[in-house]
Amino acid sequence: MKKSLFLLALLSVCLAQICGQTKYASKNKKAIAAFEEGQEFFLWEKYTAATERLEYALKLDPKFLDCYFALADIYKSQRRYKEQLKILEAGIAIDSTFYPMAYYSAGVALCKMGQDTASIRYFDLYKRFANPKRMRKDVDMWVNHAKYVRFLIDHPVPFNPEHVSKNILPGYDLYWPSLTLDENELVLTALRPNNPEEYRRNPNMPKSARHFQEDFCMAIRDENGEWGILQDVTDINTRYANEGAQALSPDGQWMFLTICGREDSEGSCDIYFSRRTKTGWTKPQNIGQPVNTSAWESQPCLSADGQTLYFVSGRKGGIGGHDIWSAKIKGFKENGLPIFEPVKNLGATINTEGDEASPFIHPDNRTLFFSSTGWEGMGGYDIFVSRRDNDTAQWNAPLNIGYPINTSNDEVGLIVNTAGNRGYYSTEVEHGDGRLIKELFCFEIPEAHRPNVVSYIAGKVYDEETLKPLSAKLELLDLSTGRKVTISESRPADGSFMLNMPSGNDYALISTKENYLHHSETFALKEVKEKGGKVYLDMPMTPIRVGAKITLKNIFFEFDRTNLKSESFVELNKVLVLMQDNPNLTIEIGGHTDNKGSVAYNNKLSADRARSTAQYLISKGIDANRIKTNGYGMSQPIADNSTDEGRALNRRIEIKIVE
Repeated sequence: MKKSLFLLALLSVCLAQICGQTKYASKNKKAIAAFEEGQEFFLWEKYTAATERLEYALKLDPKFLDCYFALADIYKSQRRYKEQLKILEAGIAIDSTFYPMAYYSAGVALCKMGQDTASIRYFDLYKRFANPKRMRKDVDMWVNHAKYVRFLIDHPVPFNPEHVSKNILPGYDLYWPSLTLDENELVLTALRPNNPEEYRRNPNMPKSARHFQEDFCMAIRDENGEWGILQDVTDINTRYANEGAQALSPDGQWMFLTICGREDSEGSCDIYFSRRTKTGWTKPQNIGQPVNTSAWESQPCLSADGQTLYFVSGRKGGIGGHDIWSAKIKGFKENGLPIFEPVKNLGATINTEGDEASPFIHPDNRTLFFSSTGWEGMGGYDIFVSRRDNDTAQWNAPLNIGYPINTSNDEVGLIVNTAGNRGYYSTEVEHGDGRLIKELFCFEIPEAHRPNVVSYIAGKVYDEETLKPLSAKLELLDLSTGRKVTISESRPADGSFMLNMPSGNDYALISTKENYLHHSETFALKEVKEKGGKVYLDMPMTPIRVGAKITLKNIFFEFDRTNLKSESFVELNKVLVLMQDNPNLTIEIGGHTDNKGSVAYNNKLSADRARSTAQYLISKGIDANRIKTNGYGMSQPIADNSTDEGRALNRRIEIKIVE
């Protein structure tokens, strides 16, 4: 099925030369010479020149059937299926039995064009004129495919794509969008011609490494919601290598990207890593094994929690040609390069005997969008969606996202915003000069395929005393389990940060930095199922010095009790690390209450709670002499006791450095 008509024609020429006899359907020597010249041009991907020579051969001999089928193969290579079908039908009209495979190719071309009913007629003709035993499985597959295409067309999903911005229409291919959580930074792969002047003269030149190069560009959205002009990512782009298929981390701090043909590559294409600094992006580093191998690795996607990398690989041990794999980040080297656990294949629920591409895991960390040639669809690569079961952690059977989002062309590279209602992807647009250019569109995701609601937190980390922005580590932790839900860093240049926060659990957000006391916040979302949007907060951090103090905002007690609830251990473990890393530090733990109850009652309650907090640290190995406790009762309020919110703030545990 996959052997090209043109290469079969070329094989016949070779046989003719070996046997010393002509196998062509023409005896016109000039036509044969032009045909052979066309073959040579085709082999060098010079499609325009090849087409000209073959058309000239037909002018010399209009019944030269070899030329019809060779031209059909050129059009197929360019995905010009209308022209392919037209030239095939012209050849069949001259002699319907000369090359029965032409019926099969015409049927496939019609499928590619979405004309499913007409394609079935050609497949039936192929069965009549050929002996298709070897091909019966393929023919039946295409017939079933055509029937499924008709089903999708008869049950369309809402789809009204719009260009993302007039500022993101440079006149060359743009694809593989990556987006930050706030939907304000966009990174794209750009396929640019090596010779723009030649591209203007020959808009249909093959989009191969010989003629084009991949680089990165970025756009920023302003306060009015308008996208700015595309800017090159000059820190990463190189003159000679192809950089593409990138994944921007949801907070915009990291980038995983694909580079091909570098000296430090494990295989033909590898995944690299770059980190944002005060001055720009670091030089990409090969992330090495186990992610990269001697095979082809590409199309990375980082989960919004910053802990799992999804990617596509052609390595051995997979299910099909290119499979989707994942690898968890287990730590970082001193140079900042991530260290990965062994990779895992996503399994037969996702991967097929065909090819899978462009995985995108939504910030809900459950909904996976990807493209596949192996699952039934409109043709080529279709977009599918699968959800991971919360209880079993297994992926559910993928669903085709539907027509007309999926077409007979290849649909790849879909990403979805944090809110889950808007998708971004690139698709080819035909221009008046014959060029097919991939342009960036956005559209509303159908309700049935929308991910779960996700909130995100944004803010700034800074020195509380100098107001200087800080680059700090941030962790969102599940209070019930202590599990790290999301990890992130604040940007060195301005201290800004973003991280996602799924609904349905209670969380502690904690920032840490060497030589500073940690800062904590708490979020109670366990009973909230439909909360989304942005939460803004600042994270001022206090330098470690005598007299410095912080409030531990994730310390919890039962009402009127002094025993710590288990949810408190998440933040107390941060205090434990502080004491372990600073063995000469002595702290005071101070308990505070609201104004409900008598002074004596609140003094005792606050003192007992302070001692209970200290006892946890002592039980973990901290010397009791390094911890002092005090109960301040209601004497040091930090908020108005006349409101529930104010009283909640006044009920607190503080630590202060005393030595």
